Amino acid sequence: MPARPDPVRAATANLGETHVADSFDGVASEAAGRYAHAAFDLAKEAKALEAVEADFAKFAVAWKESAELRAAARSPLIDPMEKAAALTAVAQKLGLSDLGRKVIGVIAQNRRAAELPAIIAAYRVLAQRDRGARQVEIISARPLAGPEKAAIVEALGQKLGAKIEAETSVDEALIGGFVVRVGSRQFDASIKSKLDALRLQLKSA
Repeated sequence: MPARPDPVRAATANLGETHVADSFDGVASEAAGRYAHAAFDLAKEAKALEAVEADFAKFAVAWKESAELRAAARSPLIDPMEKAAALTAVAQKLGLSDLGRKVIGVIAQNRRAAELPAIIAAYRVLAQRDRGARQVEIISARPLAGPEKAAIVEALGQKLGAKIEAETSVDEALIGGFVVRVGSRQFDASIKSKLDALRLQLKSA
């Protein structure tokens, strides 16, 4: 009997590609890119690329979970020095390294605290490129089992010609299948997208 096709590999091979905006809590400005490069150069010189990347990951989680933190960082009414002190205190409470705390403090002092998520995202891309990896986000209709995620990562690595580092999340609105985002590129293998395409075909028939 012929081997049964692997549905994960089949879906990955036939992903429909679209383009989405490169963003992380808002569109990254050129200034955010410059700050990310400066932080990257500083961390590389200090041989602390991974440590600062881990620091930023912790801070990104706190940013996502705390409306109070986001409001304080974005407020134009708070003096930059006070804002820097507050964010540095948060960073210290989160256990960030000395360098990670200083970088966040400088960003806040320079009135760029609201762009911290974009700076963090840009830094992560630079760090991944430095180690020859590509960051992807896999959004599935249900939590992926270990072998499913591994199969998708392997197939994406072959398709993109790079080592893949993947983050996963769940969106039940997809109904089934998954969506992969790689920077500004999006590969859609969800049932929702197929149903939408079918509805469009039927509407225009």
